[in-house]
Amino acid sequence: MDNWSKYVLLVIFIFLIVKINKGQDTEQTMVELVTVNYVDLNRYAGVWHEIARIPNRFQKQCARNVTAAYSLNDDGAIKVINRCLQEDGIEDKAIGKARVIDTTSNAKLEVSFVSIFGFHLFWGDYWIIGLDEDYQYAIIGAPSRKYGWILSRQKTMSEELYTEAEQILLSQGYNPDDFELTIQK
Repeated sequence: MDNWSKYVLLVIFIFLIVKINKGQDTEQTMVELVTVNYVDLNRYAGVWHEIARIPNRFQKQCARNVTAAYSLNDDGAIKVINRCLQEDGIEDKAIGKARVIDTTSNAKLEVSFVSIFGFHLFWGDYWIIGLDEDYQYAIIGAPSRKYGWILSRQKTMSEELYTEAEQILLSQGYNPDDFELTIQK
């Protein structure tokens, strides 16, 4: 093997080592997503206003006035009705179902907005990672960090509470700059 071939192999080897180590560092520094200790689902039920979200494909049509309403069903499931106004002022509404995954805390849920013949498909993580003791705001996340929401019982949130929410997001491995404020009128 000539010197040039050895040099190329050495560069490839170094590149692979750096790439492998970088991947391991990312996994090692990823903070485990932790939910709140307990959620009283009766208190959580009701209407929540979206204050901010990580932009996502299933809400791209929502221009303003985004809300989520939760109600408990007799079978233990949770009915979810998401509403928003599109740019043209037309209301967009999605009806879904949530189910509790961790019944000890009630803070890990999954939601589905796709139903065929009554069977819900494509469940997504909905973890409550921050919750005001008076249930005035909630922070929702997913282990992948691809999704996140800040919700409030009111259409607006004080700067102090929003800063508190950002601190929770930071402690959970989120970048608060990934969140876009929602227009509420």
